[in-house]
Amino acid sequence: MKIRKLACAMGMASAVVFASGAYAQTPPPADFTQQISQASLPLGVDPNGFSGAGAAVLGQAVADSQYVLIGESHMSREIPAFTTQVCRLMAPSGLTAMAIETGPEAARAVGSVMRSADREARIADLMRQHPDALAFFNGRDEGQMAADCAAAAGANFELWGLDQEFLGAGGYLLAEMLKSNPGPVARAAIEAMAAQAQEATAAALESGSPGDLFLFAVTQDTLDQAGVAIARDGGERAQYLFGLLTESHAIYHASQSRAGDPNGRRARLMKRTLAAHLTENPKARVLMKFGAWHIYKSLNPLNQRDIGAYVAERADGEGVNALHIIVLGAKGTAGSYAGVGRAVTVQPFDITEDEDEGWGKDVLLMRPADYAPGDWTLIDLRKLRAGGVASAPTEWRNLALGYDIAILAPRLSATTVLGVIDEPKP
Repeated sequence: MKIRKLACAMGMASAVVFASGAYAQTPPPADFTQQISQASLPLGVDPNGFSGAGAAVLGQAVADSQYVLIGESHMSREIPAFTTQVCRLMAPSGLTAMAIETGPEAARAVGSVMRSADREARIADLMRQHPDALAFFNGRDEGQMAADCAAAAGANFELWGLDQEFLGAGGYLLAEMLKSNPGPVARAAIEAMAAQAQEATAAALESGSPGDLFLFAVTQDTLDQAGVAIARDGGERAQYLFGLLTESHAIYHASQSRAGDPNGRRARLMKRTLAAHLTENPKARVLMKFGAWHIYKSLNPLNQRDIGAYVAERADGEGVNALHIIVLGAKGTAGSYAGVGRAVTVQPFDITEDEDEGWGKDVLLMRPADYAPGDWTLIDLRKLRAGGVASAPTEWRNLALGYDIAILAPRLSATTVLGVIDEPKP
């Protein structure tokens, strides 16, 4: 599975070091092909919900689970719509929160407006003031998904951001620190950094390069000196926000320099943040939506135990179920990060023309003729595991060990984002 589909919108966005290779595709043997066919079902996905034979399997699996995890290819219109229908399945029996691949403060900002009629205008304003301060949730379809899930789940539903803050969040975090009424020593340090962030943002908007943003441009010496001042009289809120800023800075710089373990550091941050939420909400029922590599219940293709592995183990320890679902597309258009404050770049893709693609191609080749053209394909990987996958092709074995259900959409289309400087004119 190519990085382009699994993290196409990230580019510098996640700023992590990705694996250099993809699985080699080998056709599955005939007996395993039969197993795949027997585990595959059609799934209708539309604004009214799920339908077809796959709907019953998916609905029961969701109903049985305390944690439902969706691993996706980013920046589509269709996967947020799919996720909304999962929200609606979960809501009647309780849905506490959606954990998402963005920072805690970014999630708080989105959560504060997700029930508002002017939600898109307010997110667009935030993006114009602090370009690239949000990962993914500056997308129209992600925002609509959050609003729809909140409406289904009720007034207590929350968004939990588990990731580092995004590339352009430096100025936003500093502005929030100033709002917290820090003491004079801390305020002076924060104001000095805020001025640097403003200059950095202007440079990044001009160049389009994330490397010009404050989180990349600020020196460690500046952060160290500011840390002393903020510890002195910044107060609890400013200290917390400064911690988010410095952790995000450290992850991005480790990735940029190829030093240390940025992927592992990022995964550990997400685990700690989720653990803190679950400590405060010990009976929480949670829906999670992240890039596909994060949600493997086993080692992922980076040989990391990421957030999906953590949830799988935690669920086992709690005696509850965690359901891991991967959702990718067969063809269509993919959106990718195009630079600071820019609209996404839209590119066509077709897995039948991609030599690195594996399981999705196999599913298409085995797609029964009686499926409706718009049907998605659901593969119950639990059935494959039950039949044994030791002799399966490498990609299928890793997929079945990493996920419980695989879903292939016939077509995906790229989302659009809010508050960009090159927004197309209507």
